[in-house]
Formats: sequence, C-alpha cells, structure tokens
Amino acid sequence: MTEIDAKIDALVPSWLTLPDVAERLGLEVTRIRPLIKEGQLIAVRRGENRVLMVPADFIDEDKIVKGLAGTLTLLKDDRFSDEEALEWLFTPDPTLPGTPAQALRENRGTEVKRRAQALAV
Repeated sequence: MTEIDAKIDALVPSWLTLPDVAERLGLEVTRIRPLIKEGQLIAVRRGENRVLMVPADFIDEDKIVKGLAGTLTLLKDDRFSDEEALEWLFTPDPTLPGTPAQALRENRGTEVKRRAQALAV
C-alpha cells in the first residue's frame, strides 16, 4: 500500500474506498486487506485523510476483474512498484487500443498479460 502521486491519480478515472470494495464484492471489509496483501488488488492512500482506495475499474460488478491478479503478479515479478503498475495499467496504449485496465475489463486479458510479460525482456 502506497501513497499516490498526482500524475497517477489523474490517470485513474474513479476510486473506491475499502468499505465500497467490500460491499461490491459481497465480503466483510476485513477480507479486503488480505486481497491487497495477496496481490489481487492494489490500494493506495489518497486525499487529505490518506484513505486507502482501490481503482474502481478493478471491480466488475460483484467480482475482481478477470485477469487482474495474474497481471499484477507479472508486473510485480518485473519489479514494478504499486505506483508503476497503476501507471502502466491506466496509461492509454494506442496499439491496444485503450488502457490495459480497460482491456482487462473487456476480457482481453491474454493480450494484456502478454504485454506485461514482454516488459521483463
């Protein structure tokens, strides 16, 4: 869990607090921190009160977006910090098209993971 800078904060369209994430996933709020620790989600501190928040695009209705955890693992293996992973996931890529986070939401995770693997080379 890290504090986010303004550049990356501006890339992410919307955020959810941990209680909001828990509500959407149908879990107790105490189950969200372990998901973050396990690398299934990224949470950063935002705002004046430094509240932990998760990008809203990581939650698809009532579940974590398919392919997100695997992509986060690949980025972590490539030695990306949480901030760098967020920047990569939310930076538009005209060859994709859109952002990697958007592609994951559109069930194009194979291509996103392929690109994340290529970063290590």
